[in-house]
Amino acid sequence: MRLKDLIKCTGGALLAGKNDSEKDITGVSCDGRYVKRGEAFFCLTGGNLDGRQFAAQAAERGAGAIVTPTPLTLADTFAAPPQIVVSDTRKAFALAAGAYYGNPAEKMRVAGVTGTNGKTTVTYLLSSIFDCAGKTSGVIGTTGIFYAGRKIDPALTTPDPAFLHKVFYDMKKTGVTDVCMEVSAHALHYEKTAGIPFAARIFTNFSQDHLDFFGSMSAYKKTKEKFFFSECEKSVENEGGNKGGNETAKQTETAGEPQSENVKKGGVFVINADDETGRNIAKRAQKNGEKVITYGLENPSDVFAVITDESVAGSKFLLNLSDRLCRVNLSLTGRHNVYNALAAASCAFALGVDSVAIAEGLKTARLPRGRLQRVRGVSGAEIFIDYAHTPDGLEKSLSALRPFCKGKLYCLFGCGGNRDRGKRAQMGAIAAKMADFSYLTSDNPRYEDPADILREIESGHRRFSENYVAMSDRKKAIFYAVNFLKKGDILLIAGKGGEETQEIMGIKYEYDDETAVREAIAAKIAGEKG
Repeated sequence: MRLKDLIKCTGGALLAGKNDSEKDITGVSCDGRYVKRGEAFFCLTGGNLDGRQFAAQAAERGAGAIVTPTPLTLADTFAAPPQIVVSDTRKAFALAAGAYYGNPAEKMRVAGVTGTNGKTTVTYLLSSIFDCAGKTSGVIGTTGIFYAGRKIDPALTTPDPAFLHKVFYDMKKTGVTDVCMEVSAHALHYEKTAGIPFAARIFTNFSQDHLDFFGSMSAYKKTKEKFFFSECEKSVENEGGNKGGNETAKQTETAGEPQSENVKKGGVFVINADDETGRNIAKRAQKNGEKVITYGLENPSDVFAVITDESVAGSKFLLNLSDRLCRVNLSLTGRHNVYNALAAASCAFALGVDSVAIAEGLKTARLPRGRLQRVRGVSGAEIFIDYAHTPDGLEKSLSALRPFCKGKLYCLFGCGGNRDRGKRAQMGAIAAKMADFSYLTSDNPRYEDPADILREIESGHRRFSENYVAMSDRKKAIFYAVNFLKKGDILLIAGKGGEETQEIMGIKYEYDDETAVREAIAAKIAGEKG
């Protein structure tokens, strides 16, 4: 990338420094401590730190350019690099990262999934469908990045732009045709996905989460909606100048898909019609002329299911894809997973995948650990591990298990420290109302005292039930809960899912629920034999 290319892709204005338009820019960085010689340093603002504080450090390390929201005065003790002034450094960083790697996302179909719950499961189901359709898929999300037989351990649900576009570049190089990625609210707030020409934008649902960051449900909702409107509306205004969108449209036309004219705008919108926020998004998008496909079980929608059988092992249903019918066997427990399947099926159908591949992809999908994962039972009881860490998620998981519980339904969970405190009492109340007995314990306490977190959960639980115990040691709580299980009982262990560490006072200790459960089962069996 040359300096003139950097200026063009960021829409910035050259303020100071030698105007060497052919100057080579060797990379993009937002960390002044590690910027390499020749890289463009972006002074990111809007977080805990102001990147402008580190501009001088970046210049001393040989930055090829400084991208800043305001003009900077740099010392004369070193050659000051050119300054590019932009209105939004975070958006500029995302656009520059894409441009530096040759905008690889434009050369693949990228489906983005946002919503409070279900994002990870939808990406895995959609990836399975694409693979069954003869495509080569990649997955980016909470559990990591997967493509071409490779796994990159998770850091953030949606990676930072420089790393994200590097991954896109490598995906394209290894033959990936379709990318299924989670788009978090934080990523939208920080403009991480700016410039990515999404072929599909999927909305799962909306409920309380992350209020420690967003402050209110209204602000959180607006951030989610940003995925569907602020980027898309601007792309419509600039239609003809958005090369990425046109390229994606050409790919769609080549595959014989009917939505190509809409991909030039914001891609096809795949929306949950049974969610109030989803319905509002669909109405607004339709008014804007976007291609919208809705899915649901209760309200009129383009894609829906008629469930014919439900068990603890999964669901069977007749899938209606805009009057094209197919039967689906889904080995995932719960009605909420039927919604996840509908989201993936709707997206695949809108992008031209036939019903045979959709049904097969849903049947054969291999999901990540900890998504209402059925673990080996003991003493005739069933044990499930789930990532549910929001009031809505916990309610859905307990609701999914209740119909199949012939004994007592137990719930073991905690809430994360230094996160949305408002949901703690709510989750306690939900467990009290829906479970027969609760084990309140730690999740990732981070820098909070686990006892303080437990007291807030208890305040909600006690409003409806005194049937609980509180134990701050999560592993001991699991051993205690498993030991009391009897035939017909179900134990839901919620909150951490497939996480492999527990964060306490800034240290991540090796820990995972599944290992703790299996050890607890072995101990119970040994005790019964003894």
